[in-house]
Amino acid sequence: MISLTVTAVVFGVVFLAELPDKTALAGLVLGTRYRASYVFAGVAAAFALHVALAVAAGSVLTLLPQQIVQALTGVLFLGGAAVLLLKKAEDEEEVRKPENQSFWKVSGAGFMLILVAEFGDLTQIMTANLAARYDDPLSVGLGAVLALWAVAGIGIVGGKALMKKVPLRLITQIAALVMLALGVWSLWEAVTG
Repeated sequence: MISLTVTAVVFGVVFLAELPDKTALAGLVLGTRYRASYVFAGVAAAFALHVALAVAAGSVLTLLPQQIVQALTGVLFLGGAAVLLLKKAEDEEEVRKPENQSFWKVSGAGFMLILVAEFGDLTQIMTANLAARYDDPLSVGLGAVLALWAVAGIGIVGGKALMKKVPLRLITQIAALVMLALGVWSLWEAVTG
């Protein structure tokens, strides 16, 4: 039986924690480049897997050494920034053409990005803690996955809307600089923490 109270509490906590996180940025970047429904399918599948792992693990994820998680996150952000900065400029009309984007390629890219970037993330650890606290894995899992899907959807739709007003090259450069800053910050926390 699903508890609507637990589901609502978990949704609110996870939604607010994830909204300013890298997921919205990742969704925004992917949303500017690819068909939104394909991106969402991959991102949603990755989040469903993350929530299942968090709920199954309970509070065990909180035992991971924080410095290792921060160092890996930093390296992944720096790698993402490098890929964005070094990639050759694409014609915006080519990026927008759905026929150039297979479902499996786009959804797979979204899935892998979220799968790697979100492992050990604050919301995954929070979900594990909430699952341990409420001892209601189904309600916690439902609340968490709906919150993560909502944030991803906002990021993806925001990316599509932004691309209509701002050149793709500028969006890519800004996203790369943000990822670079987040990478340096994560590595700094890993070294000084």
